[in-house]
Amino acid sequence: MDDSELLARARDALDDAYVPYSEYEVGAAILTESGEVFAGCNIENANYSNSLHAEEVAVGRAIKAGHRDFERIVVTSGERDGVTPCGMCRQTLAEFCDDDTPVLCDTGDGFDRYTLGELIPNTISPETLGK
Repeated sequence: MDDSELLARARDALDDAYVPYSEYEVGAAILTESGEVFAGCNIENANYSNSLHAEEVAVGRAIKAGHRDFERIVVTSGERDGVTPCGMCRQTLAEFCDDDTPVLCDTGDGFDRYTLGELIPNTISPETLGK
């Protein structure tokens, strides 16, 4: 699957976002190593700490379907402003992705491209927990 198809899936997820407080829609699509795509959107709650982020929803859907290996992720917003995953989502992605996993952030006319390791160096990992 090419980047534009993955972006289309992330943008489609924006339609399902529940954002009555921030009015800031976020969509994400994650491509598994086996070629399946799982999309997610943000789901807000009046208690912001209970809100779900699009990347977490996408990862959760993939995990529920039995996937643990991801090839790349695309993140978009209704603003097409190059939004990157927040720190919490970066750590969630780091649980299942390598440092070199591409993270593509929709700018409307292209992508800002990162690796997960660039976005969150020195993550908390099973190896660091043993230290």
